Amino acid sequence: MSSEAQDLLELAKKLPREEREALAEAIWDTLEDEPASLSPEWTTEVKSRIAQLESGEVKAVPWSEVEARIRRTLERQG
Repeated sequence: MSSEAQDLLELAKKLPREEREALAEAIWDTLEDEPASLSPEWTTEVKSRIAQLESGEVKAVPWSEVEARIRRTLERQG
């Protein structure tokens, strides 16, 4: 991180929580406009996974189920 970015971070840390959240969201939104650059291998993998979903070969799992599984696994390990 550049010194300029570090200075901005230190200033941001002094803001109230709500303003830090709004700032973080505003910064995140600027990243969404930039297209992701994937390697040819990842591009192939993404296309393969989309095809599997569209063909019905695999089914998507809602995040709530994935999160619950992760939490159960962590509880068993903890």
